[in-house]
Amino acid sequence: MEFQYYLPVNLIFGQGKADLVGEETARYGRRALVVTGRNSARKTGLLARIQDSLKKAGVSSVVYDQARPNPLASDACRGTALAREEKCDVVVAAGGGSIIDCGKAIAFLAKNDGDIFDYIFGLRNGSQALPLVALPTTCGTGSEGNCFAVLTNDGTGDKKSLRNMVSLPKVSIIDPELMVTMPNGVASSVMFDALCHNMEAYLSKTTQPLVMQQALFGVELLSDNIRRALADHSDMEAWARVCLGSTLGGMCINMAGVALPHGMEHPASGLRDIMHGRGLAALSPVIYEATIPRAPEKFQVLAQHMGGGDFLVLLTELLRDIGLETTLSAEGVRKEDVEWMADNCLKVSAAAISAHPVQFDREAIAELYRRAM
Repeated sequence: MEFQYYLPVNLIFGQGKADLVGEETARYGRRALVVTGRNSARKTGLLARIQDSLKKAGVSSVVYDQARPNPLASDACRGTALAREEKCDVVVAAGGGSIIDCGKAIAFLAKNDGDIFDYIFGLRNGSQALPLVALPTTCGTGSEGNCFAVLTNDGTGDKKSLRNMVSLPKVSIIDPELMVTMPNGVASSVMFDALCHNMEAYLSKTTQPLVMQQALFGVELLSDNIRRALADHSDMEAWARVCLGSTLGGMCINMAGVALPHGMEHPASGLRDIMHGRGLAALSPVIYEATIPRAPEKFQVLAQHMGGGDFLVLLTELLRDIGLETTLSAEGVRKEDVEWMADNCLKVSAAAISAHPVQFDREAIAELYRRAM
């Protein structure tokens, strides 16, 4: 048995820990670019809370609030220009996974010139980035626990992640209190994404022993608590467990990568800008139905950690209970998109296709898209 596990991020977890953002940021810089979305951080008061904490710690700040769901490369470029103009030496990313991903990309581009997709496709290498402090407000992507920054190319529609350890947050503050303001429609989507990260990392052919144990714990935490958290936003024990499951999922995919559900979803949301978790909800049951007969043992283990029973039944019941029973067509994908998505999947998701426990060729992938319509 041989493996390597290296994940140098300081995870600070617990209720009320968001107030440490100024103290932690001051360890790495004196002028921060605060990356947020366009509305939520202001509406909830989190942005003002962050700015106040930074000021008390002696860190000045400037705000970039143009990060969007499914961030575009151009979003990161605009943020980078502002960071350079304002001479920022540290980035604070506060929001969902898309905002943290955009913050990672900005921190990376601030130290590396050129087209970020040249780095994403391995045409160029980058060896440094501004230090990043992550403050997640959704419990889904686990971006606080990995180096991935998923972006969509404005011109081509390619949705693919920058994977460079210099983009890993220096510190991530995971405060379950920041999650409870999510509406259930958003929360169910991001929580299912977190479950998918854990399942795919466990199933991946590039997984390893530590990842497998973390992933199964993440599956258990999420399966036991997603319904509870959605039913009662004051149930902080359930929310804390979901948040931990999400962070574990992010850590797991940093080491093992994702498998075919994510590999096939990225072309769909890159093309039609659909909510990532809903795209996964449309695709995962179809993909796993085709996978289980050729890899039954691992799905039996997953089912045990989801409460016991038949894996597909457990999965579809969960999706029904949290309002995520859907199809690609219901999410805005068109039948005529299938051929482009199949081609694009091969282009941007080769690693995910290869890591899946069963190999599907281009025509099989196209057929899976059709079944998910």
